[in-house]
Amino acid sequence: MLWFVLPVIAIASFLLTWVLRRYALARSLIDVPNARSSHTAPTPRGGGVAIVLCFFAAVAASFFLGILPLNPVAALLGAGSLVAILGFLDDHGHIAARWRLLGHFIAAFWALYWVGGLAPLSMFGMNVEFGVFGYVVAALFLVWMLNLYNFMDGIDGIASVEAITVCLSAALLGGLQGAGNFVGPLLLASAVLGFLCWNYPPARIFMGDAGSGFLGITLGIFALQSAWISSDLFFAWLILLGVFIVDATVTLIRRLLRGEKLYEAHRSHAYQFASRHYKQHLPVTLTVGALNLLWLLPMAFLVVEGVVQGVVGVLVAYVPLILLALKFRAGLAEGTQQKLV
Repeated sequence: MLWFVLPVIAIASFLLTWVLRRYALARSLIDVPNARSSHTAPTPRGGGVAIVLCFFAAVAASFFLGILPLNPVAALLGAGSLVAILGFLDDHGHIAARWRLLGHFIAAFWALYWVGGLAPLSMFGMNVEFGVFGYVVAALFLVWMLNLYNFMDGIDGIASVEAITVCLSAALLGGLQGAGNFVGPLLLASAVLGFLCWNYPPARIFMGDAGSGFLGITLGIFALQSAWISSDLFFAWLILLGVFIVDATVTLIRRLLRGEKLYEAHRSHAYQFASRHYKQHLPVTLTVGALNLLWLLPMAFLVVEGVVQGVVGVLVAYVPLILLALKFRAGLAEGTQQKLV
């Protein structure tokens, strides 16, 4: 039955994105290019609401059909709703950063209540219990995930391709392990696929904060849920999310070291430098998908199969990504002169 539902979700998302595009045009919800933009043409925004609504409908249906249990459903719907609503309101006006951040932490702790916090992790033969401290670490992880996803949603298709390839890869690994935690990622990938048809370069509508923040916290919740099944699956999720985690984190650290205000808009992510270097978005977006499938998925597979220890797998997977981020000047001032090889 699941395989019948997935294309239905994708088609519903495609049609709803079309409706939202017309709504955005009618309400003048347009991203107009400025000095901090990576696009050149005025483009409607807010299409990510289609992802949210279609995913919610699919998750709710899965719960009533007995496919998904209460705890993950409550975590996903509750936290995802709050983040999406905050993003939707911010897309239509402006919410002060402190209030957005407060809402993000409330959403994170709601999710953690239902997930159970951060599971004990097996590292180098030791079983590490985090206790109450694990809730703090996990909350910071979720808030960082939803914000970094917002930061990384800056060129056509990149956030959608990341979500689809990561979810499909995680579903494959979960299925191979017989873990049974592949339903949520497959439902999300289908919802994003319908939107991607409109967001593929050149994009006819943008995701907006409602969609990007929602994707970030949802993927983070999937990762934390997987930790209760297997430490290796959790580390596999960290590996699969590596492109976004590394680019956003390296950029954040270098901007902090330069004393920049983190809440100010900028174009200093590696993917943004790369898109300007190649003068188009498509090669960068496709490269992200290729890295996920050809480098990160095999490394995550080795971890899940027990060939490589989880922490070691994350470090090995991240090293070339860090080098790529540095090569493409992640976090440096936009006018920095540095030849790309």
